[in-house]
Amino acid sequence: MSSAQPIPSPRPPPATANTQVKVIDSAAGRILCLADIRGKISAINDLAKETGAKAVIHTGDFGFFDNNSLERINDRTLRHLVLYSPLISPQLRQSRLGNDAAPNAIRQTILSHHAPLLSEFPMLQSGALRLAVPVFTVWGACEDVQILEKFRTGEYDIENLTILDEATTRCLDIGGVKLRLFGLGGALVMHKMFDNGEGRATIAGGQGTMWTTALQIGELVDTAQRTFDPSETRLLITHASPGREGLLAQLGLVLKADLFISGGLHFRYSSSYNEFSVQSDMEAFRTKILSGQAAFNKVWESVKAQVESAADENQRQLLEKALGVVARVPQPTTAAAPGGAAGTEEPAWKNCWHWNLCDAAYGNLVLDIKDGRISAELKSQGFNYAYRRSAPTGATGTSVSTAPQAVGSASSPAPGSSQQPKQQLPARVSPAPAPAPGHVPPITSLPVHAARPPPTQPRAANGVPMQGPTQQAKKGPKPESQKEKEASDKEKNAVKTSKPATPKPAAEKADTPAASTSAPETVASPAPAEAASPGPGKDGASSAGGRTPTTRRPPRNPYTLFMNKINDLPVTEAEIRDFFGEAKSGITFVKIPVHHHTRQQKGFAYVEFGDEDAMKAGLEKHVEKLKTSTPRVVIAEHREPVDNDGPTPPPAARGGGPFRGAGRGGRGGFARNTVAAAAAAAAGPAGRPAGRGKGSENGTAEGGKTEGAPAASTAPAPAPAAPVEAKKEGGGEEK
Repeated sequence: MSSAQPIPSPRPPPATANTQVKVIDSAAGRILCLADIRGKISAINDLAKETGAKAVIHTGDFGFFDNNSLERINDRTLRHLVLYSPLISPQLRQSRLGNDAAPNAIRQTILSHHAPLLSEFPMLQSGALRLAVPVFTVWGACEDVQILEKFRTGEYDIENLTILDEATTRCLDIGGVKLRLFGLGGALVMHKMFDNGEGRATIAGGQGTMWTTALQIGELVDTAQRTFDPSETRLLITHASPGREGLLAQLGLVLKADLFISGGLHFRYSSSYNEFSVQSDMEAFRTKILSGQAAFNKVWESVKAQVESAADENQRQLLEKALGVVARVPQPTTAAAPGGAAGTEEPAWKNCWHWNLCDAAYGNLVLDIKDGRISAELKSQGFNYAYRRSAPTGATGTSVSTAPQAVGSASSPAPGSSQQPKQQLPARVSPAPAPAPGHVPPITSLPVHAARPPPTQPRAANGVPMQGPTQQAKKGPKPESQKEKEASDKEKNAVKTSKPATPKPAAEKADTPAASTSAPETVASPAPAEAASPGPGKDGASSAGGRTPTTRRPPRNPYTLFMNKINDLPVTEAEIRDFFGEAKSGITFVKIPVHHHTRQQKGFAYVEFGDEDAMKAGLEKHVEKLKTSTPRVVIAEHREPVDNDGPTPPPAARGGGPFRGAGRGGRGGFARNTVAAAAAAAAGPAGRPAGRGKGSENGTAEGGKTEGAPAASTAPAPAPAAPVEAKKEGGGEEK
């Protein structure tokens, strides 16, 4: 449709709001809060009975699909739904619905199977399945927008099911608390805030996915303002997390929310927090909000003229309310209030409480309301640490633990899975104690991991080890006593020249054969195999305690995807994150290697995820193009060769291409596709917050350095030992 044509007015009319008060229990009651039931709707009844809940709140990905939805779901979203559906057994998924199955074969299997595989919603609609308690839900990122539109028009109406959209609110009178529920569904994608896709009013979606729009936010604010009651406790339910999205935090400020429940992050633990508990100060809270404001304004400025020319009067009013949310930023506490009084901090900074829920398969939240108080019970299945009891031990008898996972993001193997982490940290090696004053250590020593004891070395009367003939000739005579050292400047200089040099790095030792260090009858040369094997020091060189031994590179996060064939360089971390679409919320770290000297990108990247589910989602849900290139994305199970990972990077002055967002939009939009295209072009890459505890980029590979050292002999007048062949490092993948 042309952008000059007016788009349909939102439903319901602005003069009314779909709201009512529902009395559950005036004395006391329990409310079960769930996230991502993913179509297994019968589990709601089971969990409500188990927890004694009288009502259920759900934060999205409810499973609004029927058999007619199959033809509207794109192939990538369908694979994602099949991969994570709790209705599909592992055996069926492996035999008939695996990654090698054709999309048409997957659709045919779902249609022909005797039990529902996509969602139990058709059973709920037909009456074969009934909800035992009232359920209040928003929609998530993976739903069929056409089914939601039928609920909004009244074509669908299911007993005990209330969909909290921007025009629908409910008040629960329970346990002495009037709990007002507001809901905002869909994924929050900035460059699609003005694109409706296949939606016909304020909501948006298409091809099996749904997202939030600016008009949706504006209408929610309008509904909240018309139903405001200071005696109520306000609970805002969103699919996206306000802990990560500054715009949702602003929405909570405008709605004066007391409580916040969200999902969508797919952690194995639920979290409970307020901003005061996770931000260092009020300014850090403002920084998060200002970041969300800047991201929205960047899109808004690019589509403002088109939107204002296409919107009708009602839409302009809702748009003004949405822009009011974006403008709502707490004042800094240092700012003076009107009249010259000292500024006050935002009440929500300490008083608004948040819960972010794990998926329903892993845990839930129960709000127990009694005598006007709301207590919370969090239950999470959590990580499986039982495998550590059988962890192998190192040669020294110390336990070897597996690599630590990212705090709050990494996940252990799925419950019941036999998969165990394969990567392990090497056993810790304690550095040798520093030599006592006056003690001259031998230049050559055994590797610290060898079982052979150090050789006995003759000592002089003053306790200083005697030097071999080669070293004596090189360093000159030593004074006999400390008194002689203090008596003569010449002898002091002789003492200085006789002191051993600082131990050389491994790369220097490899170039210079070590000299004999002991009496003729003592042999300290290790066996050839021992001489060639690297010790715990840097680059494989052995250490005698002169410098702290270092370990090799740490094990890679097992949930890492490897991207190569990135031809349109340079790229930013934000562009790579957006490349993974809806799965980007599971990304914990992005590594874009660069050339050591030119600092130009190499054409490949590593993307780490919090757990296996998030990694699989990234493998399934990434888009086709990154700028103009089509990257190859695989699981980084083995080290990829660097030589073939990408072309020679272009000059550093070459600029990046236009923004490529995630997801596949449908037809139409807030101001038609021209608005969505302009918004996508204007949305730039969001800056990645600093603080990732990684080393420098060029410290990950040390090409050109040699490792290994020639064997040293203490036999009289030995022939120089052939140095061990130098090994080159830097030819493997950088990580």
